[in-house]
Amino acid sequence: MGEPLILGIDPGLSGAAALVNQAGELVDVFDLPIAGEGKLTRIDGANLSRLLRATRPTAAIIEAVAARPGQGVSSMFRFGMATGVVAGVIGSLEIPIRWVSPASWKRAMRLTADKEAARLRALETWPNHARDFARKHDHGRAEAALIAAYGLRERDAR
Repeated sequence: MGEPLILGIDPGLSGAAALVNQAGELVDVFDLPIAGEGKLTRIDGANLSRLLRATRPTAAIIEAVAARPGQGVSSMFRFGMATGVVAGVIGSLEIPIRWVSPASWKRAMRLTADKEAARLRALETWPNHARDFARKHDHGRAEAALIAAYGLRERDAR
């Protein structure tokens, strides 16, 4: 078995996953794999399982996001399905899961709700991974990486 890795997940169809090692170095970051098109777009659970089996994370931290007023029923259903597939894949691989609210991890990492702030923090923290956070759209990758770093920090504080 390789080095212990913490997996951070920013769930959803436009979500991402990141792995940090025990030193807090970013080992990998990637968009969650999806399949289908339009309203049939979904998380590709088989591909996600393959990716996670290859890296063997020892723990997973998943952002626990809830419905917000004004969000459509259809979009919340799709988000819930995506989050459920991610949790199911991780659980089937027997990776312990810890759920964390956005407010908790962002407060601990001294961030606001601003997704651009998370992307800039990821660029500062892991400058050698600048290409992974280069686009405004890469805020999901940034949040996944910062969630993983939060998980490492919280584990070390125990």
